[in-house]
Parts: sequence; C-alpha cells; structure tokens
Amino acid sequence: MHFFYFSATNPPIIMAKQLHENICAEHIFSSIFNKHAKDLHNFLYYKFGELLNPKDKAQEAFVKLWENCSKISPEKAKSFLFTTANNLMLNEAAHQKVVLKHQQIAKPKLSTNENPEFLMREKEYNDKLQRALANLTEPQRVAFMMNRVEGKRFKEIAEILDISTKAVEKRIYGALKKLREDIKEL
Repeated sequence: MHFFYFSATNPPIIMAKQLHENICAEHIFSSIFNKHAKDLHNFLYYKFGELLNPKDKAQEAFVKLWENCSKISPEKAKSFLFTTANNLMLNEAAHQKVVLKHQQIAKPKLSTNENPEFLMREKEYNDKLQRALANLTEPQRVAFMMNRVEGKRFKEIAEILDISTKAVEKRIYGALKKLREDIKEL
C-alpha cells in the first residue's frame, strides 16, 4: 500500500513507506510458522488421525504458503494454511483408499505375557472407544481432542477454529454426551 502526498502546486508524490502486504519477509513468515505450526498439525491429527501423516501435510502446507508468499497477506495466512493442509489430507485419504483396494495388509502377531482374557477385554474396549470417537461429528471430535488431549481451554480452541467459545462448549459437551451413550463404562 502506498501513501500519496497531494500539493496544490506539485503532482502526487509516492511516499517511500510500504506496509506489509505479503509474507515473503523471513521474519513475518517465521512468526506465522511459530504461531500456527503446532495447532495446524494437531488439527489435522484430530481430524484425520496419524496414518495420513499430519506432520508432513502441515509442512507441505507451509511450503505452499512460502511458494505463494507474495500473493498472501499476513491476515489470510492462517486460513490459507488450514485450507491447504485440509485439502492435502483429503487427497491423501482418497489415495489411501485406492491403495487399500489393491493391497492386502497383513498385521504381525504380537506376543505378550498378559492374560488372554484381559487382552481381549482391552482390545474390545479400545475398539469401542475408537468407534465412539469415529461416531462423533468432525467438529465435535476436533474440539474434544483439542480440549482433552492437548488440554487447550475453550477460548484457545475458539481462536484456533475461528468460532465462538459457546460453539466450542456445545461441541465438547455434545461429544461427551455421545461418548457416554456409546461407551457405558466411561
């Protein structure tokens, strides 16, 4: 953005002051990275899980941000990052579905000294928990995991997801209610 100086006798003069219009300056890009990298990774992890490499996709999103730094203002950087990373994960999920259709995955057997009944109950409980978490809506699961796993406060979650604190409360309490219904032991 340029500022113009108008005078009655002289034509407009462009003043030398230039505001930050993009994020190509290393210190601006670094501050954006430091501010959003962890939250971006965690958002992807909670939404898609570990199998799709959320760390790699978060890094890829920052690479794309750098490649487009001259086109993106600092105010739009967070939105660009989250949208880009989300799309990268969706593309990876679609790719993995194709791979799984054409490949049989063999799981190695684990040996342990635990009681077989205990192991069976533990597996059943973990399966039940994973199904219950999968049955949550995506917004509920993301907010719930940010709160319970990371220990983020409602206000922090609201800022990261760009929603109101009341919306965060509703999502988390809805998730808790649904989990209690799905898993009676909790």
